[in-house]
Amino acid sequence: MRHLTTSEMECMEVINLCDGGKLGFPNALELCADDGRVTALLIPRENGFLGLGRSEHYRIPWCRIECIGEDTILVKLTSADLSACLVKGSTRKK
Repeated sequence: MRHLTTSEMECMEVINLCDGGKLGFPNALELCADDGRVTALLIPRENGFLGLGRSEHYRIPWCRIECIGEDTILVKLTSADLSACLVKGSTRKK
């Protein structure tokens, strides 16, 4: 079993297998408070000029992760699935 820290995961680029698109680098995990399961991977998405403007992020359900490699995380999302994963609001750490 391979162990992975969140700081190691933040350096891994997320690639969508359906279209080969680069989604970015994750900056957080979403956990279920009841049982501690990881439920989603959160990836910030910058909008606007020089990242100024509305902040959005992708909330990728954990079940959509196909593979976690050495330096890449592969997910499988159709364009409709990807649109449904886009959430307004920041995932910035406070």
